[in-house]
Amino acid sequence: MNLPHQHAIGMIRREFLQVGFSGLLSLSALDLMRANSLSAASNDKGGSSTGLTSIRPRVKHVILIFQTGAPSHVDTFDLKPDAPSGIRGSFNPIQTSVPGMTVTEHLPRLSRHFDKLAIVRSMSHKFNNHLNGTHEMLTGHTQPGAFFDKIASRDDYPSFASTLEYAKPRKDGIPNGVTLPTFLMEGPLVWPGQHAGFLGPKYDPWLIKSDPNRKDFKVEEVNLPPGIAVERMAGRRNLLNNLGKISESLDSGNDHGGLDEQRRVAYSMLLSRQVANAFDIQTEPDHVRDRYGRHMFGQSLLLSRRLVEAGVPVVQANMGRVQNWDSHQDIFTRLSKGLLPPLDQGVSALLEDLDARGLLDETLVILTGEFGRNPKIGTEGGAKPGRDHWSPCFTSVFAGGGVQGGQYIGASDKNGAYPATRPITPNDFGATVYQALGIDPELEVRDRLNRPIQVIKGEPIRGLFA
Repeated sequence: MNLPHQHAIGMIRREFLQVGFSGLLSLSALDLMRANSLSAASNDKGGSSTGLTSIRPRVKHVILIFQTGAPSHVDTFDLKPDAPSGIRGSFNPIQTSVPGMTVTEHLPRLSRHFDKLAIVRSMSHKFNNHLNGTHEMLTGHTQPGAFFDKIASRDDYPSFASTLEYAKPRKDGIPNGVTLPTFLMEGPLVWPGQHAGFLGPKYDPWLIKSDPNRKDFKVEEVNLPPGIAVERMAGRRNLLNNLGKISESLDSGNDHGGLDEQRRVAYSMLLSRQVANAFDIQTEPDHVRDRYGRHMFGQSLLLSRRLVEAGVPVVQANMGRVQNWDSHQDIFTRLSKGLLPPLDQGVSALLEDLDARGLLDETLVILTGEFGRNPKIGTEGGAKPGRDHWSPCFTSVFAGGGVQGGQYIGASDKNGAYPATRPITPNDFGATVYQALGIDPELEVRDRLNRPIQVIKGEPIRGLFA
């Protein structure tokens, strides 16, 4: 947004740039005096590589494919065809590329990639509520003070991308995390786990809230304001650098680190154009876009691949809008007609594309929801029954990044209701992600009361990586 008034030096008085969860950050005249006055203490809270493993991790990127609303594990990756009526669903299992491993008939493309997949069938936690469960899976922690429908707050634990930004901030204009294509919010309910929580807005991932399948898709927050060339923007940043030297003495003792840092990252991103070009999905050949599928699922996964190529370490692709997979009624039609076909097409294309481009070995791909569905088919749907929420046992799927494919890890009981082997918790899930990203699980972060908190206390999933 550009206001008509300009200073004598020709600089627009205010420029608004949306940066993730933090909203609009304005560059006022006073802001210009502060924009580069980054104090030496700005990295005190994890700004150095302290806490990271000394060996460069094999994984450089994580793509978290989040099935918001919770998919049914017993109708997809953990079918129970021998279970009694009222538990077994209407779908048939089919053989996959790995002998002895089966999957629902509505994931035929993905069945050909089971040599790449590790199916974890004993995921478990205690929250049957969407908001609490989402925080569990997107942070690896129980939401502080959790109660039914507790919305997001700055007391929450940070997302994986936020912790990475805290532990290893980037200076090249590439964000450590991007979430797309939807922000999980319904009315007054804001799903927790999507941002940096108690670390503060400085560490929020970028949130892209537009469907990349739309013909007019573009991301305004990585585009220059109208009429401003890159050269002019570079000149402005040089001016800000000079003004920043003066402002250090004027603003000594004031903490502007969070806002100034996000402005700096925004400018760097605009100037490098690396990530901005990744969002220009229209430049992708038609046959590639068609292979992923001309729907939100497929194009979001294609955009995820493009962001990984641009160097973004953590991409979260939400498969649908809030509670999209929440099938209390008519579950078998919803899955077979509306949800599984685009997921099957998009995820299969993503794995093939990453593999062909030499990126799969360094990219950990995860497919999960916040929990599973009740093995007992509900009755409230009448002639079109569904399955209710079920967190005691569910499934997460891993591929790439050194994952040993073609295996089941853990098992559920005969009905898919409870783990038959050691339960794998969101803490373990989080420890696995942090291990992959090269973050020391004993890294300490500070909450809003300055209390030290260990970043994760789980155990990485045994046998997952080759």
